[in-house]
Amino acid sequence: MSERICVGAIGGAFGVKGEVRLKSFTSVPEDIAHYAPLETEDGAMEFDVTLDRPIKNGLAVHLSGIATKEQADALRGVRLYVPRDRLPSLPDDEFYHADLIDLPVFDTGGTQLGSVKAVHDHGAGDLLEIQGPGLKSTVLLPFTREAVPTVDLEAGRIVADPPEGLF
Repeated sequence: MSERICVGAIGGAFGVKGEVRLKSFTSVPEDIAHYAPLETEDGAMEFDVTLDRPIKNGLAVHLSGIATKEQADALRGVRLYVPRDRLPSLPDDEFYHADLIDLPVFDTGGTQLGSVKAVHDHGAGDLLEIQGPGLKSTVLLPFTREAVPTVDLEAGRIVADPPEGLF
C-alpha cells in the first residue's frame, strides 16, 4: 500500500490574485483542507490550503506561497498528496483508490483477468479499469458488490464476478 495518497489536483489559475482551481478527490471535497499541508508528488513543494468557495468542477482555493496568476498557472496539472496516516481509517467496505491500483483481478474460478489500471467515477458509481495481456483494450468493470464480491488488500487481490460477456 502506498505511503502517500493523492487527494487532489490543481486545474490552474482561477482569477488574477493567485487562487487556483482545485479538484478534490476526497469524499467530501471541502475536507481536503483538513489534511493540509499538501505536497507535490516529488515532495519539493508543500501548501497550506484556504478554501474560498465551491466552483464548477472543483473548489477555488488559496495555496500558501502562491500570490499571482502566473504562479497559479505554473501549477496546472500538479497532483497533491498527503501521508496515509493523516487520512481517516475507512470502513471495511470502502477503499482508497491508491490501494486498488495495480491489484491483480481474478474471476471466481481463480483465472486472472488482469490488473487494476485506474479507478474512475463518472457520477453513477466507481468503475475499475482493468488491463491485461489477454485483453485487446482495457475493460471497465462496475465496482459493485455484485461485480466485485471480494477485495482482499492483505492478500493483494480482487475477486470479480463480471457480467456475462464483459471479458
